Amino acid sequence: MSDLIAGLKSRSFTTAKGDRVSIADIESRLRSLGTSAQRAVEDQKRSLAAVGVIGGALAIVASYLHGRRRGRRRATVLEIRRS
Repeated sequence: MSDLIAGLKSRSFTTAKGDRVSIADIESRLRSLGTSAQRAVEDQKRSLAAVGVIGGALAIVASYLHGRRRGRRRATVLEIRRS
């Protein structure tokens, strides 16, 4: 397996323009893309976590208020039927 990788690293490919591209060039380009994507994710993690916490809190408050409203409706209906 290592012989195959060593053989691929020594090869180079040509583009349509005739430029030579080696496996090392491709690897370095992919690594730079990966690191820039990881940096972008790290930058957004904190703000996404804050949005998630706020969204969860809003959902809890909305469900509490909705349940409270339904409870009042049921109590009103029961009072009218008792009369």
